[in-house]
Amino acid sequence: MDLLLFRLYGPLASWGEIAVGESRHSANYPSKSAILGLIGAALGIERSDETQQVALQQGYHVAVEVFSTGQLLRDYHTAQVPDSAGKFVYRTRRDELVLGKERLGTILSSREYRSDALAVVALRALEAAPFSLSQIEEKLRNPVFHLYLGRKSCPLAAPLNPQLLPNQANLLAAFKAYRHKPLLTQKSTDGDLGQLTQQDGYWLNVGKQRHYYWEGTENDFSSDEDLIRRQTRVRHDQPTSRKRWQFAPRQEHHFYQEGE
Repeated sequence: MDLLLFRLYGPLASWGEIAVGESRHSANYPSKSAILGLIGAALGIERSDETQQVALQQGYHVAVEVFSTGQLLRDYHTAQVPDSAGKFVYRTRRDELVLGKERLGTILSSREYRSDALAVVALRALEAAPFSLSQIEEKLRNPVFHLYLGRKSCPLAAPLNPQLLPNQANLLAAFKAYRHKPLLTQKSTDGDLGQLTQQDGYWLNVGKQRHYYWEGTENDFSSDEDLIRRQTRVRHDQPTSRKRWQFAPRQEHHFYQEGE
């Protein structure tokens, strides 16, 4: 299979879960909606472009290798915003504070972030894919819009380092083949640039285990009978409408193994 792999690392990330009331929780690894949102931003797809957004979510499967979930950080958040006034739309923050001055109210919320989390994403194109993996690779290197890790307040702290890996036997083989250079690696005596250094692993709190999450079948991950699916779960992160902020459930598999 042909796969496009890229790295996600930043001082803060927020992988949104189901939001209830004032609490805005974060998962400990990237959601599909966040991954496709980042790719859509790189391609220059507007959030209001429902046709392109639907094509994006129907055209790809994602898999994630989690090196470190980072540290949980909670933020008690307050914001002044005006209440809605019919069909009037506030175009900017200035409009909210000036035009909506008489209608301002305070919204309280508790938001979660992951600090110093590191993951590698694998993207696989399906038959309905609107863009080739090589096109996405190019846009990840030269994005149209600004890229961030779940929230606009969570910028990238390392290059995405996208790599197109053709003819991979399975997802695990592709993750092992991914090269982390130029950041987070050092050249060993045999020339291998694919592994994190011991010092980088210490600072990023990388443990001995690797966690993997993927869409598809068990054989998509590995043909080794010892590497069987440990769990299948349902996650509500399949975007159906960015405009209306609606998401559908999807199935994903989970496997972990001890690091080398």
